[in-house]
Amino acid sequence: MTRQVQVAVLGAGSWGTTVASLTAANAATTLWARRAELAEEIDEQHVNSAYLPDMKLHPTLRATSSLEDTVLPADVLVVGVPSHGFRATLEEAAKFVRPWIPVVSLSKGMERGTGLRMTQVIDSVLPGHPTGVLAGPNLAREVLQGYAAAAVIAMADEHVACSLQKLFSSKVFRVYTSTDVVGCEIGGVLKNVIAIAAGMAEGLGVGDNTRAMVITRGLAEITRLGVAMGADVRTFAGLTGLGDLMATCMSPLSRNRTVGEKLAHGKTIEEITAEMNMVAEGVKSCHVVLELAERYGVDMPIVREVDAVVNGGNRPTDAYRGLLRIAPTSEIHGVA
Repeated sequence: MTRQVQVAVLGAGSWGTTVASLTAANAATTLWARRAELAEEIDEQHVNSAYLPDMKLHPTLRATSSLEDTVLPADVLVVGVPSHGFRATLEEAAKFVRPWIPVVSLSKGMERGTGLRMTQVIDSVLPGHPTGVLAGPNLAREVLQGYAAAAVIAMADEHVACSLQKLFSSKVFRVYTSTDVVGCEIGGVLKNVIAIAAGMAEGLGVGDNTRAMVITRGLAEITRLGVAMGADVRTFAGLTGLGDLMATCMSPLSRNRTVGEKLAHGKTIEEITAEMNMVAEGVKSCHVVLELAERYGVDMPIVREVDAVVNGGNRPTDAYRGLLRIAPTSEIHGVA
């Protein structure tokens, strides 16, 4: 008789909790929460009132604030910690991680200072482990509500991706596989920055034509950088490219779009982040992405304008004036 697969999920934010609830239907799952009171609430009441109020979690999901109890028995480690705390949490957990088990990132950010993607951080902290990413157009609340959705599990080894596929799947949550880890990961990072631009457009009331322009030209920027980094161009027409970008730019549930709207309404980035209880990764990623674009020689005017607002003190109206000053070239310049 074979032992049931044990899944450990680190990070009890909205998406980490949602993924843990999904895997709990398919495998024994333990969710790690930094705060003991939150872990107790999830473990005993099967709710996460801090990040997912009024949503019921899978009844078999367990939770704890002990990293050792979460990680030591795990056959699969899923890391849903925001990018700014990703390395520190992983280093703390590393002494409990069993050899060779796959490690999957849920984070859609990049590490400040190094410019590393989260799978690269995993490789540096836990060398020798199969690493990958679960990404796609997934708004946590809608997934928990049972609306049909889809994601991609991307691992360099297709056999590992296929073995993990069923862990995350349900009747209404479809999981596809990919070996393009770079493309799937970079699409999730960059769409957050473009979503801030889309939110600024919404807040300024510039119209649907302008919003559509920002989203599609944003996709072109994502694709240019991704291809320069070695990604498959086809990835960006899929769930982790266009799909994730559309969901994040269009939905009022999107944290990054909300940041853009509030910037357009005159709030400072400090005021916005202070009143949010969840991380908007685009705020932390935009300057790192800009540095990465410069390293690869890729022009990203939308990212540049977002960074100027978030980190440079410019106003959203300045950003849109800046974009209008850019002379158009071929629509597929730098992509084909």
